[in-house]
Amino acid sequence: MILDKIENINLYKSLSIRLTKALDFICTTDFNSLTDGKIEIEQDNIFAFVSEYTTKSAAESELEGHRKYIDIQYMIKGNEYIGYAPLAGQEPSVKYNSDDDISFFQGEADFIKLEKGSFMILFPTDLHQPCIMIDAPSIVKKVVVKVRI
Repeated sequence: MILDKIENINLYKSLSIRLTKALDFICTTDFNSLTDGKIEIEQDNIFAFVSEYTTKSAAESELEGHRKYIDIQYMIKGNEYIGYAPLAGQEPSVKYNSDDDISFFQGEADFIKLEKGSFMILFPTDLHQPCIMIDAPSIVKKVVVKVRI
């Protein structure tokens, strides 16, 4: 897992060609002018979801994991916690769905604050629990870019 501010995004562009393209998309897109929905960047290899939503309590969600895609979560507006735990043999509470590239897990997580202008890169070895409120439910806007491994 990588957590950093947008001004440092160039540090991570050498990780892979697809990650570079995804990070360039984040740097060059005016997300405030976009409505919620999916944006295709490179067919099924790189795409993004822009969403505005109300954060929720940790009890209302579970840790999730992906096998085919890396997540880049970039906070456009607001702040939230994202639960994080390394994948270390936890049993899934919902088995892997290959169509949606997701499985869910129960377990302990450390909560990390994702602030406006910050991003997280989450790999298949990183379980995460996004959309968690900090003190009370609040409206946030975030883009999640999916990068095929």
